[in-house]
Amino acid sequence: MEVNGKGRNFANTELCSKSAKGCRPRNSNASTLKPPGVSLCKYWMSGRCSRGDSCWYLHSWSLGHGFTHLARLEGHKKAVKGVALPLGSDKLYSGSSDGTARVWDCITGKCDYSSNLGDEVWSMITEGHWVFIGMKDFIKALNIQTSNEINLEGPVGQVYAMAVANDKLFAGTQNGDIMAWRASFESNPFHLAASLQGHTRAVLCLSVGENMLFSGSADNTIRVWDTETLQCIKTLNGHADAVTSVIHCNGHLFSCSLDGTIKVWFAREGQQWEVIHTHKEETGVLTLCGMNDAEMKPVLCCSCNDNTVRLYDLPSFIERGRLFSKREVRVIARGPSGLFFTGDAAGSLSVWMWVQKPQEEAS
Repeated sequence: MEVNGKGRNFANTELCSKSAKGCRPRNSNASTLKPPGVSLCKYWMSGRCSRGDSCWYLHSWSLGHGFTHLARLEGHKKAVKGVALPLGSDKLYSGSSDGTARVWDCITGKCDYSSNLGDEVWSMITEGHWVFIGMKDFIKALNIQTSNEINLEGPVGQVYAMAVANDKLFAGTQNGDIMAWRASFESNPFHLAASLQGHTRAVLCLSVGENMLFSGSADNTIRVWDTETLQCIKTLNGHADAVTSVIHCNGHLFSCSLDGTIKVWFAREGQQWEVIHTHKEETGVLTLCGMNDAEMKPVLCCSCNDNTVRLYDLPSFIERGRLFSKREVRVIARGPSGLFFTGDAAGSLSVWMWVQKPQEEAS
C-alpha cells in the first residue's frame, strides 16, 4: 500500500508549486471580478428554453477562461459525496448519498459498474491502489488490484472526511473524534492506532502537510495535530460558523466556513498561526480545492451555497471564472494532466480540464 504519497504523480496539478513563489496574498483589498447579473437559465438547464441566443440568462455551465467542460456523468440519484481516480487506473470512482458507488471509464465516459453499498456515502479518497469509502460507523477499503475489500470499524456516526499521511489513514467522524489506522503489509493491512479527541462537534474536513494534520469542525474551530505523536499542538479560532474545508499549501493553511469567509493562515515560530488574509463571499462556503492551471499558475476553487464554484487566481484572489450547477457542489477533486472534477447535490458529476490561452491572447 502506498500511503506516503510517493506513488502519486500529480506534478502538473500541484497547488502553489515551488515555482509559484509562495501564495501569500499581495493585497488584502485586491479587486475581484464579479460579473453583474449573471444567472444560469433554469429552463436551459432542463433543456427547454425557447429564447435561444436571445435569452437574457446564461446558457453555459461556466463563465471565464483557461478551462473547458469535457463531460457530465449522469447516473447518481442524490448528492455526489466523493470522487477518486486511483494511481495508474483509467477508472474514475464516485460515491453518492444514494448509497451507490459508480466506476466510470475515463476514455468513454460510460459507467462500467454500479455497486449498491446499502447506505449513504459521506466521503471518498484514494491512495496508491486503495479506494476508501466513508460510510456510517465504518470505512470500506477497496484494493483495485486484488479486489480485496476490508471494513474498518471504529467510527461513531458518519465519516465526513479522510486523509492519509505518514503511513496512517485518518477519518473525521460525526461525534467529533478522528480515528487513525496504521498501515502494514500483513494479512490485515490496517490496525486501529488511536482516536484523536478534542473537537466537540462533527469533524467535517481534514488536510495534511509538513507532518501535521489539520481538522475543521462544526464546533467552528481548526485543530492542528502532530501526525507522529497524534497529539493536538494548536487550536485555531477565527471562524464564526462550521469549518467546512481546509487545505495546506507551502506553509499556508486555507480554510472556509459557512460564515461566508475564506481565511489564509500562516504559522510563525512555535506554531503561532495567524490569519494573514480574509476573503468574504456572499453565501456560505462549502469546499475548497487548490490546483495549477495549464500555465502552472495556482488557482483556488471555492464552492458556494449559491450553486456556483468560484475560481480565484492566487495570491491575488482575483476571480477568473465560475462553474455553475443545478445544486450546490459538494465535491471538487483534481486529477492528472489538467483534469478536475465537480460533483453536485443533484447527483451530476462534471469533468473539466485546464487549457492553454489562445496564442494571440497570451501575447
